[in-house]
Amino acid sequence: MHMRFHSLKNRIVFLFISLLLALQLVSYFAIGNAIDSNARNAIHEELRLSEKIFSRLLEQNAQKLIQGATLLSKDYAFREAIGTHDTETIVSTLLNHGQRLGADLTMLVDLEGKITATSSDTLARGLQKSVSVLIQQAGKQGHASSTDMVDGKPYQMVMVPILAPVTISWVAMAIPVDSKLINDMRELSQLQISLLTSVNGQAWTPHISTLGQSDANALAQMLPANSWRTEILRDFELGDSYYSASILPLVQNEKSKTIAVLQISISEAVAPYKQLQRNLLILTVLGGILATIISAVTAGRIAGPVRQLADQARRLGAGDYQTPINIQRKDEIGDLATSFSQMRDAIAQREKEISHLAYWDTLTNLPNRTLFTNMLDDAIRQAGMRVSTCYVLMMDLDRFKHVNDVMGHRFGDLLLQQVAVILNSELGTNNIKPARLGGDEFAAMLPGVSQNEAMQVAEKILLALEKPITIEDQTVDIGAGIGIAGYPEHASDAASLLSRTEVAMYVAKQLKNGAVIYSPEIDKSSQQNLSLLSDMRAALEHKQFRLYVQPKLSLHTGQIVAAEALVRWIHPERNFIFPDQFIPFAEQTGFIRQLTHWVMNAAAAASRDWQRAGLNIKLSVNISTRDLLDQELPSKFSGILQQHQVAASSFCLEITESAIMDDPVRAHQTLDRLHAMGMELSIDDFGTGYSSLAYLKRLPVDELKIDKSFVLKMEKNADDTKIVKSTIDLGHNMGLRVVAEGVENAEVISLLTELGCDHAQGYHIAKPMPASDLPAWLVEWNQHQTI
Repeated sequence: MHMRFHSLKNRIVFLFISLLLALQLVSYFAIGNAIDSNARNAIHEELRLSEKIFSRLLEQNAQKLIQGATLLSKDYAFREAIGTHDTETIVSTLLNHGQRLGADLTMLVDLEGKITATSSDTLARGLQKSVSVLIQQAGKQGHASSTDMVDGKPYQMVMVPILAPVTISWVAMAIPVDSKLINDMRELSQLQISLLTSVNGQAWTPHISTLGQSDANALAQMLPANSWRTEILRDFELGDSYYSASILPLVQNEKSKTIAVLQISISEAVAPYKQLQRNLLILTVLGGILATIISAVTAGRIAGPVRQLADQARRLGAGDYQTPINIQRKDEIGDLATSFSQMRDAIAQREKEISHLAYWDTLTNLPNRTLFTNMLDDAIRQAGMRVSTCYVLMMDLDRFKHVNDVMGHRFGDLLLQQVAVILNSELGTNNIKPARLGGDEFAAMLPGVSQNEAMQVAEKILLALEKPITIEDQTVDIGAGIGIAGYPEHASDAASLLSRTEVAMYVAKQLKNGAVIYSPEIDKSSQQNLSLLSDMRAALEHKQFRLYVQPKLSLHTGQIVAAEALVRWIHPERNFIFPDQFIPFAEQTGFIRQLTHWVMNAAAAASRDWQRAGLNIKLSVNISTRDLLDQELPSKFSGILQQHQVAASSFCLEITESAIMDDPVRAHQTLDRLHAMGMELSIDDFGTGYSSLAYLKRLPVDELKIDKSFVLKMEKNADDTKIVKSTIDLGHNMGLRVVAEGVENAEVISLLTELGCDHAQGYHIAKPMPASDLPAWLVEWNQHQTI
């Protein structure tokens, strides 16, 4: 149900119907509010008009009485009866004339205000006071009218004079305010009219009303007893209807008072409009049904093709690019279907291209690592089913980085393409599948062969690579290291088999042994290396490294003038670990940078302590290839010197020739900045590298350090002596200080002194010692020299 509601078709229908219903509901309630508001305003206007009409009716009644009383006062027989005091005739005339006018009371009043004759003695007694007031008004205006209460009922009363020709008496007539007046008012309007009377300030009681008795009583109970002013009552409920009403005070005396309540039913007033509103609601429902049908048809025409395109998209997701899209329309849906079809064709083409890029090496057109791994998985599965074997060869080219650096990457790419051609040619089509795994690494899968056959294939490849490769008139000699591992002997899955083949390949590269078959011992060595890296990081964190120094002797003065900073590792389990067991590995993994930073920091702290003790010993610190490639090295060393407050001139940095030649440009930049700080620079192990003298001449070095391989046996080997002498002469001719390391006997010291060497370093002078022991050793050395 949830999914159906969220379909495009249903959402379109829901949107259309919701908008229509929202619009109609807003219109419905707006019209209802307008009707109600307009009806109430009209009712209030009608009430104000009805007040005037009711007052006008009362006034017309009064005028009618005045006219009738005036006619009576001009009757000759009536005036003659007054003159003769014919009481019987006077009363008869009053009675007859009052009946013709519908008056309940007709009276003759003398000039002193005393009622002398009347058609009803009972009514006359209740109007005596009003008579006196009316005479005063009539004396001024010629006639007078008022409303008064008699026996709890309101009466309209008028007073006119009897002239002969002066006033001789007064005629008064009274007519009740009764249902006739109310009915006349009711006929003139839609009003409900009620006359209410209150006696001695008590609750109102209905006197005359067009309402039902219960509604009239309810109205009387609703009004406050002391209400005596003209006012509008809004929206009160009587029975099943709502009313608005206007209260008009009619008459009041000492005992009672009467009011008229003019009411208009709001329900009746708005009934025609409510019928119109109900008709509108019916039209809204019918319109909603019609709109639902129309919107459903419209939505179906939109959602149907969209659903077809959605089905096509799912087929595309499943890899089906052949099913046609059968939507023939000339509107936007048709354009969408056409675009979708074009997109499907484009995706199919791109997927084909991506698949090729994902599984094939674009440079050599050989399978890449991903495809080779998948192929190897299949081959291992087949070998397992046939109880057979599957061997893998992995090859890494020798000196390829050097070719890239010297000849450029374009030449390197051409070389890789030639290697791919050689592999395809040499391996043939005997179910052997070569692949390029990345960089200068290649692999070949040999299903169903023995270990000896796999070794023969590796030797065949190595033999083919021994032949020089000519590219663009450039001849390149290139070799390779090949690792070999097989299923099921060495691994049971593709990932493990590739990993162990790679381990064997790296061993072949290190041993320069051509091809090496994997063995568990090789893997143990690799695991030890991984463990060693973790141990070195822990050693740095737990302060297991120690700073050792080996003094350097000036052959001219016989004094100790410098020392080389060395690092030693005191392992909590392996005890003392020699530098050649972890320094090369630290250089391979890049950990040498952290180690160099530690040595420099420890050397700066030792130099500071020596200077405070009065010893001015220059310290030499070894810098590796990775250190030289670090462009931040000068700023790091500067921070260490500032931290320990020692001068840069207290240090000499030793760099091997091979470290400089790996990246001469960056190395030169780093050395220039270090030398500019005030540090001396020394070429370590001079004579064992491949650097050119022309390049070394441009470097800002201060010292050459002859490798110990030439110094150790120079007193017995004339060739070593010649090399040492040539190196000393070369260094001096270039203005450099020359240091010989590996001095292990007095004969070598004497020979070096004769050849003019500046400084000597070796076990004959002193073995490496903790840096903290140097001051005490110097005291002992100086004492021995004095003796």
